[in-house]
Amino acid sequence: MKLTPALIDLLGEDISLTPPSWPHFAVHNPSTGDVLAYVREMTAADTEAAIAVAEKAMPAWAALTAKARAKVMEAWYAVIMKHQEALGLLVSLEQGRAIKEARGEVAYAAGFIEWFAEEGKRAYGRTIPATADGKQLLTISQPVGVVGAITPWNFPLSMITRKLGPALAAGCAAVVKPSEDTPICAIALKRLAKDAGVPDGLIAIITTTHSADIGAVLTSDARIKKFSFTGSTPVGKKLYAQCATTVKKISLELGGNAPVVVFDDADLDLAVAGAAASKFRNSGQTCVCANRIFVQRGIYDAFVERFVAEAAKLKSGPGYEESTGLGPLINQKAIDKVVRLVEDAVSKGARIALGGQVDAQGPLYYPATVLTGVTRDMQMFEEEIFGPVAALYPFDTEEEGIALANDTPFGLAAYAFTQDITRGLRVVKAIEAGMVGLNDGVMSTEVAPFGGVKESGIGREGATEGLEEFLETKFISIAGLG
Repeated sequence: MKLTPALIDLLGEDISLTPPSWPHFAVHNPSTGDVLAYVREMTAADTEAAIAVAEKAMPAWAALTAKARAKVMEAWYAVIMKHQEALGLLVSLEQGRAIKEARGEVAYAAGFIEWFAEEGKRAYGRTIPATADGKQLLTISQPVGVVGAITPWNFPLSMITRKLGPALAAGCAAVVKPSEDTPICAIALKRLAKDAGVPDGLIAIITTTHSADIGAVLTSDARIKKFSFTGSTPVGKKLYAQCATTVKKISLELGGNAPVVVFDDADLDLAVAGAAASKFRNSGQTCVCANRIFVQRGIYDAFVERFVAEAAKLKSGPGYEESTGLGPLINQKAIDKVVRLVEDAVSKGARIALGGQVDAQGPLYYPATVLTGVTRDMQMFEEEIFGPVAALYPFDTEEEGIALANDTPFGLAAYAFTQDITRGLRVVKAIEAGMVGLNDGVMSTEVAPFGGVKESGIGREGATEGLEEFLETKFISIAGLG
């Protein structure tokens, strides 16, 4: 399936359906392997020019009242939702996501624009009791400056709006480099922002396959005051070090290795449904996907039986088909990693209860797969699978379950299932993660802070905390007031 006339009209001259005369690269549909479109191959010089334009555009935007900025952002939200069906199809075509989920991705992305439009009105300062007669002490919140951002392919709309929403609400401009796998979604967002009245130059989209070159500019250019990255931990560490040269404000949402701990007093139906929802959303390609599923031995066999039955309901197929439950993985590198991790586990004694091999319908399709008898010495205990493979581990005691959950350098998301509220509260406090779902397998929302601890990142996105990431606090001391 190819881009529809409506999408072609929306994207305009920013894409070409045939190889153009200007520098370009091809964007492929992972469901079919076909070229969707060609987009501009931009350079470090283009990025520097975009920063200059953003720097000039920002003062007028920052000078508006928060209410005036909110009106523009609300118009952007409305136009995104007006095009929900077209954008959902674009997500499915470009990223491979099942169309039913892709429509939800559009609403999720738009939600960040809507929520931060309102939250920007609440960027409060405070009054501090004076320490001497005749003084007034107060703070105000001001936009941090031009923002540089790098976003991933697995949520090609919402990972951009989760950064742009608070940045624009705070009064900032932004230069964004989306993944080379999904640049068309980013182009569409910018086009809709323009239609909604977002000023020219306030948002720049840098499409490129030369990620390191663009990352070097965004992290080293002193005009960029805040840098935000969502992606792998190794890349995040490198970018973090590069930002040190200009001491930027920084937020990093990095890799995860999410544990699910299912205790023997859990509601089994709820636990199976929650673990499956976490594991197989977006074909297992999310940073908060269940990566290690620990099940207490008393219910292990019953859980396996029901979980396999639940996973077996998911039909693999092209993302744009309504019946698809699991779309393709993003590229061959992703498939190769899944195959390597499954082969390693099986070679060390894991058993395949479902799936376990590349689907015959195409090289990027991998079916819902369940492995039992997985152990600590297998590579998938240490590495994010980032595919539709559920690794099930038995455990005996509460203490063992918590220790296994924490036995990782990562700490993004975690999940626990128990009907004992006392145990539940004890466990969520003990698990080392920035977010914990208790009897909940899908917890992401624009109104709550998203982020991790340990090597899973720095800072938070979404919620009030997400707005604060794009603000600086200025302290003002006034003397001579009599």
